Amino acid sequence: MEARTVINIQDPIGKTVGKRRPPRDALIAGLEGLAASNEWLRVFGHRLAPKGVFRFRTFQEAEIWKLKNNRPKKVN
Repeated sequence: MEARTVINIQDPIGKTVGKRRPPRDALIAGLEGLAASNEWLRVFGHRLAPKGVFRFRTFQEAEIWKLKNNRPKKVN
């Protein structure tokens, strides 16, 4: 026997969780977030990992490479 979900449309909604409201203008909100992230990158000088495929012989070698290449630059 197959289980079926029965929904009674006439029943009132029992509980609503959260009241998220979309931003007034999504484009402006997105541009503000982009500007904020660019400012963080400029201030803290964080660089992303180099692009490409890297192969390592051991996990230890990969971990050393990751620690060396994924650190933020020092701000003078």
